[in-house]
Amino acid sequence: MDTPDLSAPPHAPSAPGGKHPRSGVTHEHVRHTTNFTVVGNHLAQHPHLSLLAIGLGLYIQSVRVGTPVDIKSLTARFKEGATRIGAALNELEEYGYLRRERERIPDGRIVTRTVSCNDLASAARRRTSGRPHAPARSERPPRRPPAAPRPLPAVPQPGCKAPALLKQATDVLTGLRRHDRRLLLSACDTTHLAPGVAAWLEREVSPAAVRDALTTGLPAEGVRRPAALLAHRLTVQLPPPPPVGPRPAAAPPPVRHPLRNCDRCDRGFRAPDDEPHCRDCRTAAAHRT
Repeated sequence: MDTPDLSAPPHAPSAPGGKHPRSGVTHEHVRHTTNFTVVGNHLAQHPHLSLLAIGLGLYIQSVRVGTPVDIKSLTARFKEGATRIGAALNELEEYGYLRRERERIPDGRIVTRTVSCNDLASAARRRTSGRPHAPARSERPPRRPPAAPRPLPAVPQPGCKAPALLKQATDVLTGLRRHDRRLLLSACDTTHLAPGVAAWLEREVSPAAVRDALTTGLPAEGVRRPAALLAHRLTVQLPPPPPVGPRPAAAPPPVRHPLRNCDRCDRGFRAPDDEPHCRDCRTAAAHRT
């Protein structure tokens, strides 16, 4: 009998039927006996969930009871930001893998309890038995498209849209955030509002006066649509055009007399050429008389 060659490598596991696929994945699996989680393929291979939502669903089903899975805790655990994690949680809730219930605890506070569901059929039965539950995706109506953003109100238009005038108006709008951080405008909103500010500047209103008109007396409880608020103010508070005709002549500058020395005290002072003495010497001479 021949001696077996113990140094020969073992055969790799073969595909079903003894044939290797020409492409795609092959599996080399080991059966787990500890530290594992059974997850249904209806989640792992879900046709509509995003990859982040599937991975987050697998993680939530694998953790111990009591592990925090709120957005703040998950953001600290994973490198994805709060916005993406929040959207993934909403996906899981929409398709029935997650539900969040608000309940009052003994001290009177209201907290949110997160329930992970790995069996959608069981979750549906709980819902029909009267417990609050977000129904599975197949039971819910089709998702409505997001509502279109409301258009901004129209703003006054200047008589001449000179590039320099619009640039000055844009500078006024982009600087509003320095006076009130709630007035941070998008580039699209700034483009829409710039002609309205230009109409004010065209009416001989200074940039500082325009800024004061837009930022004074804002509501204290919050500004939901800052661009719409500014468009409203630019329209309803638009000042009238300046008066027709030449501007009044400016007052002449004050006369500045040359500097000279007093003939009595030699102190420097300003006075006309025919005045030889400073004010103090003139006052002292008047008292002597």
